[in-house]
Amino acid sequence: MSQPLTVGTAGHIDHGKTALVRALTGRDTDRLAEEKRRGISIELGFAELDLGDRRISLIDVPGHERFVRTMIAGAGGIDLFLMVVAADDGVMPQTVEHAIVLKALGLEAGVIALTKCDSAEGDSIAKAAHEAKLLLPEVPLLEVSSRTGAGIEQLRRELAAAAARVDGQKDRTADPETPIVLHVDRVFTVAGHGTVVTGTLRSGIVSRGSRLVVLPRGEKARVRAIQVHDRPCEHAEPHQRVALNLAGVGREQVERGDVIASLDADLQASYRLDVELAFPTDQWAAHERVQVHHGTREAPGRMVPLHGATVQLRLEAPLIARRGDHVVLRRIAPADTLGGARVLDPLPPRRSARAHVRPRAKAQVTREGVSAVKQQALEGPAPEAVNPAAPVVLACLQADGLAPRGSRALGEALQLSHTEVLAALDCLVSRDEVVRIQRDVWFPTAQLRELQERAVLLARPSGGITVADLRDALGITRKYAVAVLEHLGSSGVMIRRGERHELRRRIAGRSA
Repeated sequence: MSQPLTVGTAGHIDHGKTALVRALTGRDTDRLAEEKRRGISIELGFAELDLGDRRISLIDVPGHERFVRTMIAGAGGIDLFLMVVAADDGVMPQTVEHAIVLKALGLEAGVIALTKCDSAEGDSIAKAAHEAKLLLPEVPLLEVSSRTGAGIEQLRRELAAAAARVDGQKDRTADPETPIVLHVDRVFTVAGHGTVVTGTLRSGIVSRGSRLVVLPRGEKARVRAIQVHDRPCEHAEPHQRVALNLAGVGREQVERGDVIASLDADLQASYRLDVELAFPTDQWAAHERVQVHHGTREAPGRMVPLHGATVQLRLEAPLIARRGDHVVLRRIAPADTLGGARVLDPLPPRRSARAHVRPRAKAQVTREGVSAVKQQALEGPAPEAVNPAAPVVLACLQADGLAPRGSRALGEALQLSHTEVLAALDCLVSRDEVVRIQRDVWFPTAQLRELQERAVLLARPSGGITVADLRDALGITRKYAVAVLEHLGSSGVMIRRGERHELRRRIAGRSA
């Protein structure tokens, strides 16, 4: 039985993805003026694809390496892929990375389209086809030309066959009892109608009048109207591209990366995920900092080994996942995709990494020049058993006040290696004693809470505050003012509009 499905493009920049989508659907998915001017895709594009006896949704993704995060956001909601390889260019770096992303998301069904065959030499076509089949050996390949139309109808038939294979993989029948889950990839307003969100419906059946919640902030909303590919409808089913007109929430209360869910979805934002890696353990280091992509949201975090291929991802911003979901892990520097992982526990307890932290005697941690308060902290109980450097690192951060030093400066002051400092900080974060609010800005939790409360009080009279306002009022540097305000934004307390960071309505309305 045919079910709603979504196909997504993949491939290197300038290999003709958007032109191929136009040839298949008659629609130009590059809608932004900058995309027209530069001749490249920057944002996700959407169209409906007619395969004869069925219609499916299509997502066109950017191919430039700078927009891999956007590609992953789009690919996270697809059921099959259309890998595009130019016959005159062959497999290129983003072809490879996009293939890794597809594998990381558990996507196996798809078609390779060898484009620009009308302008490539015979040897080039054969070489490009060989490279593409080496990359994706189980995937059918077709030679096409978006300019002349050669091979386009055959490509439709091959996509229909791939969609049928996805239908046969499992029972995808929509269950009205399954909670609604939609990861938001666009938010905009329509005059006279209000807030509209779009995304691929992951599960559940959404109907006009459905009562929903916007996560992670918890705003309640009601579905005023539904569209599927610009057509009004009463209901939408899983795996369809959906636009929901929401009543009860303003444009500033929803953003890309949020999750729209039914009230009984039992979803929560979490700063930790236990996952099973789908790539070799020798490709990453314990406590390595990575970018974790899930749905249309991403967060930096550290990989804490537990056992075998199981790790705990300790995140610096919350993700909203379910058991069994796929995440994509990318190395931050140099930026490349490590691979994928499957969520085992979306709300795990803090798990000790003591087996992976090299023990260090108290006498080795104590160094000349460490203040009395640090020495006292060192001699105290608690985190030493898990990480002997944690107490002295915490004491040093507390002594720094409103200008806590970074990880390397901590190491220099305490004569610890950078790896030891990062392990200690990770231990403190796991115990909620320290919060990392920017790449190398770490605050003791109590001091950060005080800073945030003061920032909110300063912003309340006018509803907002600038970086300069906070810097001058608290006597801190611009670096820390920016970090605190951005953390308030990621926590849902403020929203940035130009130079001002404005309190969200529910915060601004509270009494001082």
